[in-house]
Amino acid sequence: MSTADGVAVSRSAAASAPQPCYHCGLPVPSGGRFRASVLGESREFCCPGCQAVAEAIVAGGLESYYRHRSEPSANPQALPQQLSDELALYDRPEVQKPFVHHQDELAEATLLVEGVSCAACGWLIEHHLKHLPGIAEARLNLSNHRLHVRWTDSQLPLSQLLASLRKIGYAAHPYQPDRAAEQLATENRRALRQLGVAGLLWFQAMMATMATWPEFNIDLSPELHQIMRWVAMFLTTPIVFYSCAPFFRGALRDLRTRHLTMDVSVSLAIGGAYVAGIWTAITGQGELYFDAVGMFALFLLTGRYLERRARERTAAATAQLVNLLPASCLRLDAEGHGERILLSELRLGDRVQVMPGAVLPADGRILDGQSSVDESLLTGEYLPQPRGVGDAVTAGTLNVEGPLTVEVQALGQDTRLSAIVRLLERAQSEKPRLAELADRAAQWFLLFSLLAAAVIGLVWWQLDASRAFWVVLAMLVATCPCALSLATPTALTAATGTLHKLGLLLTRGHVLEGLNQIDTVIFDKTGTLTEGKLTLREIRPLGTVDADTCLALAAALENRSEHPIARAFGQAPQAAEDVAATPGLGLEGVVEGRRLRIGQPGFVAELSSRLAPEMPDEAGQWLLLGDTEGPLAWLVLDDRLRSDAAQLLAACKARGWHTLLLSGDSSPMVASVAAELDIDEARGGLRPDDKLAILQRLREQGRKVLMLGDGVNDVPVLAAADISVAMGSATDLAKTSADAVLLSNRLEALSSAFALARRTRRIIIENLLWAGLYNGLVLPFAALGWITPAGAAVGMSVSSLAVVLNALRLTRF
Repeated sequence: MSTADGVAVSRSAAASAPQPCYHCGLPVPSGGRFRASVLGESREFCCPGCQAVAEAIVAGGLESYYRHRSEPSANPQALPQQLSDELALYDRPEVQKPFVHHQDELAEATLLVEGVSCAACGWLIEHHLKHLPGIAEARLNLSNHRLHVRWTDSQLPLSQLLASLRKIGYAAHPYQPDRAAEQLATENRRALRQLGVAGLLWFQAMMATMATWPEFNIDLSPELHQIMRWVAMFLTTPIVFYSCAPFFRGALRDLRTRHLTMDVSVSLAIGGAYVAGIWTAITGQGELYFDAVGMFALFLLTGRYLERRARERTAAATAQLVNLLPASCLRLDAEGHGERILLSELRLGDRVQVMPGAVLPADGRILDGQSSVDESLLTGEYLPQPRGVGDAVTAGTLNVEGPLTVEVQALGQDTRLSAIVRLLERAQSEKPRLAELADRAAQWFLLFSLLAAAVIGLVWWQLDASRAFWVVLAMLVATCPCALSLATPTALTAATGTLHKLGLLLTRGHVLEGLNQIDTVIFDKTGTLTEGKLTLREIRPLGTVDADTCLALAAALENRSEHPIARAFGQAPQAAEDVAATPGLGLEGVVEGRRLRIGQPGFVAELSSRLAPEMPDEAGQWLLLGDTEGPLAWLVLDDRLRSDAAQLLAACKARGWHTLLLSGDSSPMVASVAAELDIDEARGGLRPDDKLAILQRLREQGRKVLMLGDGVNDVPVLAAADISVAMGSATDLAKTSADAVLLSNRLEALSSAFALARRTRRIIIENLLWAGLYNGLVLPFAALGWITPAGAAVGMSVSSLAVVLNALRLTRF
């Protein structure tokens, strides 16, 4: 057995059956020392944070929470960290003004609570708050995690209320909805109500209308026959004047601007059928068409509702960026004293101190300090980059290791983060919209149909004035583009449901159509083709110390670091002392009286004043561990390729597509991944605007581009690509900006999508041919008076049903 195999077996045995933390469920490190008594028994915890939360819950007499919860609690270390002086800002009147309302002596506010996992969390939060002095009411909505609180703020400051929630493991902050998003949500609720009214009343009106049909041979008295006609009219009126109001408003707007759209055709058909139904209900002559009105409304309102939901998701994307910036920052005065202020109070030229673990509030230049900055927001790379005096830093990035003093050089709309928002908005505006192309093509069809109906109506007025109106109405009903409008959406809906089962969620309907035109694919590297996290691949001892001991020593050092590399070592039973981080080089500390270093070879070798060993010529992140006697071991970390990445690249190659790898990583890993997967072209060290420029050049060459990415840095390219797919593990902003989300994170689902796209295209063509053939054939028959409006409505329904059934074949993929 090789050394590497022996290490793997040893580590596997050591990690077998880890004890879960009683609070959050994460593994408890071997030799764990965090314990507390809960429900009469001694419990083990993974970290001091979980231990402190459990002790606070028990001290408050609320330990029944652990008996009733159905899900593990949130780990307090994973929740946003809020400093006490930042919480104190919430006691300022100008800060409370937007979200705290006062009535007599009581204050009222809505807070958004993070870390809620089950119904027992709601019970714990409410009961914990009610035990605090001054709390009059505390109600948590489990569906949206919003906490409504009424309290006496003179007795209990808001900062203490928030701190008390943090003590039991929940982070809360003011809930202030974005006005644009709130307006969209209001319009969305209205559209849903209109759809519900149309659906509910259509079924009732259809039954009342069908009762008057001779084909059903219902022996109704003349009086009851009259009542049924009036009942159908009464049920249809809300559909026309409430549910169909958007169609009529749209038609009036389009006529004012001299444009013919489907709203005009739909409004004429619905209005004509409704007026004809009123005439029949009053006079008893002719046929009722109230059921046709409800059917039109239900079909068309459903499509528009789905469109509205897509727009709502897009509008929410920009709001996500606001959450990337901190609410406050630490400003330094001329004497170097710090004062916690709101971000809105920051000005150009101010000096701010950014502590380790804090997010930079603005673009600026480092005046003092040395650290590593996590710039994955901009580059997509998870490894922080070393930054020192004179280097530029960007708002929204994370300071990892040492304190920094930064001079503010850009705020608000001038920051690089805002530039990403503008790139996103510009790219979305340039995205081709198939719906607009379809509307322009439909104008000629609608113009022809309306002119034909007018001409035929005049002819029939001369031949038989009593039949002219019914012939025109039959033509309008027959040519109402119901089957045409269903041809594409139903096929896409069926295919979308099939892909959802495979783990690919489509958020926009043009994806399956557009996949058939793709000839170029752009891949991001980190988190897309790779898993996006470092893992310890191998330990190579260089002396007499065995691999397990080297791993324990390295873990003890790394457990005191916030650097992402530290996560690859897991929790250690012991912690190092006097740990000091040298950004870009490594860590130094003392473990059991032994001074150690881990990091870059030259940095580690300085401790023993010996020459650094030669780094192995293999891919990976190589770290050297050493003490005062010399090097102890090489530890190699690696970001593994996804197991199905090669399969996806093979599927792209089989279709003759050109493949590119565009990454923010500037390391040789980019070329290594490209060579292993046989990617045609690879470029590293790219910023978001660099990626967007490359995409735009490809578009200018006439290429149709598919983009697969996962980070905020990929958002502009995702928005600008013809088709964009975000990984399920991607940022919320990336997912809301993409046309599809790979929920399962399995790349093989994309290979299935390529095959399903071809079949979907064939089904759509079949549906369009059938719908076009039906409209082309029924129009002359309706013009000749051979088809009544009722017959035209039945024919349109049969045509629509045929389209739907054909589309359902895609569910058997």
